[in-house]
Amino acid sequence: MSINRRTVARSVRALGVASASAALALGLAGNALACDISEFSAEAKCDGDKGIITVTDVDPSGVPATVSVFLQNNGADLKKVGEQVVKGSREGVTITFEENWKPDAEYRVHVKAAGYVDEDIKPNLTTPSTACKKDEEKPPAPSDTPTPVSYTI
Repeated sequence: MSINRRTVARSVRALGVASASAALALGLAGNALACDISEFSAEAKCDGDKGIITVTDVDPSGVPATVSVFLQNNGADLKKVGEQVVKGSREGVTITFEENWKPDAEYRVHVKAAGYVDEDIKPNLTTPSTACKKDEEKPPAPSDTPTPVSYTI
């Protein structure tokens, strides 16, 4: 039994279709592993007696993303704390925003990576209920009561 040209052409065509399908599936899977909002987290911490806000990106594809942090007041942006670009990794990359936050303050953290994500980390970040800097012990205030004076005559 010999193999004719027509059978070979069909086999090669079937192999080509299978290869193209596999390449397409791998390409789509690669995009599915790209930047997603669930790969970002934010935390309010203390660095000594100063407040900081950290944002960690664990995106294994390393897509660059712009992270913006805003102080909130009654659901509206009060001020922009800062903006930085982060390029994540499987191990995680953390960026830091210096912000002397007040206890129980609320911050909106927005992540934008062109073509992948353009949304806020949910829920908004709420700072701890205790400040970083401890109030120093204040010396007792001097008394307003006059000191009795004694005179000798």
